Amino acid sequence: MLNTSKKRHSNFNGERLKFARKYRGKTIADLAQDIGISKQAISQFENGRSFPLFETLMKLINVLKFPHEYFYEDDDINIELGNTYFRSSSKMTKREESIQKEKTKLIGKIFSFLDEYIEFPKLNLPEFKADLTIEEMAIKLREHWGLGEEPIKDIVYVLEKNGVIVTSMNTNTDTIDAYSQQQNINGEKHFIVVLGNDKHSATRRQFSLAHELGHIVMHDSFLDVEDLTKEEIRNMENEAHTFASAFLLPRDSFGRDVSIYPTDLNYYKQLKKKWKTSISAMLVRANHLGILTNSSYQVAMKKMSKLGWRKCEPLDDTLIMNRPTVLRRAIDILIDNDILDESGILKELSNRGLTLPTEEIEMLLGLDNGKLKPKNIDNNDIIQIPLRKESMN
Repeated sequence: MLNTSKKRHSNFNGERLKFARKYRGKTIADLAQDIGISKQAISQFENGRSFPLFETLMKLINVLKFPHEYFYEDDDINIELGNTYFRSSSKMTKREESIQKEKTKLIGKIFSFLDEYIEFPKLNLPEFKADLTIEEMAIKLREHWGLGEEPIKDIVYVLEKNGVIVTSMNTNTDTIDAYSQQQNINGEKHFIVVLGNDKHSATRRQFSLAHELGHIVMHDSFLDVEDLTKEEIRNMENEAHTFASAFLLPRDSFGRDVSIYPTDLNYYKQLKKKWKTSISAMLVRANHLGILTNSSYQVAMKKMSKLGWRKCEPLDDTLIMNRPTVLRRAIDILIDNDILDESGILKELSNRGLTLPTEEIEMLLGLDNGKLKPKNIDNNDIIQIPLRKESMN
């Protein structure tokens, strides 16, 4: 049943201004300078102590690129955010982190709307005993998901099939491979994983997704990261790396493969085709499994550097990773089955307090540009070529 009651705020909603400002990566000082007013005025708008005049509002809309209606809506979707684990967090500024967190919050809200119409896969994660090693957890998860010990050809499909929400979008920064966030949406647990948009090789993206999966299954999403030391955070990253390696390259089956020619880099090119994992990651795994000695590992890595493979490996330009499907497919189902057309989707989002720029929704869901652009009525059949006078005689 369609939700037709719009959630409107009686006055300007300062919380929406704060969200839009942070979403665009601006400080209060930045925004104040952009529109030519004081920082105190921006702060008062955000805290609801005063409201912008019409001229100021138009400047806010122009700078922040959010529609007028957005600033007068109430939130209709209850989301509790857990931690956001960034694949390259040590390289990110707090401002960059804040932008991605706000984007992911919007993804969760749009997902909540789609969930009213679409039956998405349920989150399917096993319970892990506290005394399991990382290696044992990787094995147990493979067993739970029925993966056996075979190579994972499409980790995006595996995650989406088991209820993890995956999207690929332009993060506007080169410091992000991927990141993950737990959201409790209307009381139900969900995990969202965001991939940076096609900036890296398929094998690197495959490992990044497995790394985020490690955070999901091993680390408390509501742990206060601010209370952790840099060393503790670094240890969590190393644990996620170890999990990704064990999950993508199972000890027994990969171990048998790599043991045949453990020091031959040309052989690793063949293994890369099979295991869809980078040569450098396979060398690290072979070393951890004791198949490649420390000295042989060092020699191999030096040879990798000499060949230029540390920056660009063989097959990086030929192996392809599939795009996330579930969110894009949800939009297709609504449109193709005449449940909602493009205008209807935008209207129903607006009814839930999500009046957003169309291109922003497309970016967050990994849709093609123009996917949600309302289709114009075809007027070609209104004007017709008249019969020539000669033919009427």
